[in-house]
Amino acid sequence: MSEQNNPPKNPPVRGGVIAHIVTSDASAAADFYKRAFAAEEVARMPAQDGKRLMHCHLYINGGSLLLCDAFPEFGHPLQPPQSFTLHIHVADDVDGWWNRAVAAGAEVVMPLENQFWGDRYGQLRDPFGVNWSVVSSGT
Repeated sequence: MSEQNNPPKNPPVRGGVIAHIVTSDASAAADFYKRAFAAEEVARMPAQDGKRLMHCHLYINGGSLLLCDAFPEFGHPLQPPQSFTLHIHVADDVDGWWNRAVAAGAEVVMPLENQFWGDRYGQLRDPFGVNWSVVSSGT
């Protein structure tokens, strides 16, 4: 049976609220998230131009992250990230998660430290302008 009649099955989306981000280079962003956050790529759909991605699906720490490139010719221009933070809550080795992301090129916005509310918490900004927080509870 041809793929047209039997298209590949989409991987399951994990989580209740899923971030879907638009970047200036979704392929490079996916590669960065693999290095920085141990993302697993489970789906990729290139655009007809062979340069951009219409869709990319990653698993990070048990949840889904969806991303794509901007398509201004279809009414979806690139816009700067707007006041949000993607939050990674890890069960253990928060320092390992943090150090891997910094080594991959994430910029430290708020150092990873033991906070007054009981968590070990810090904030990063990736090369695409997206803010991330990394936290482990009860340290």
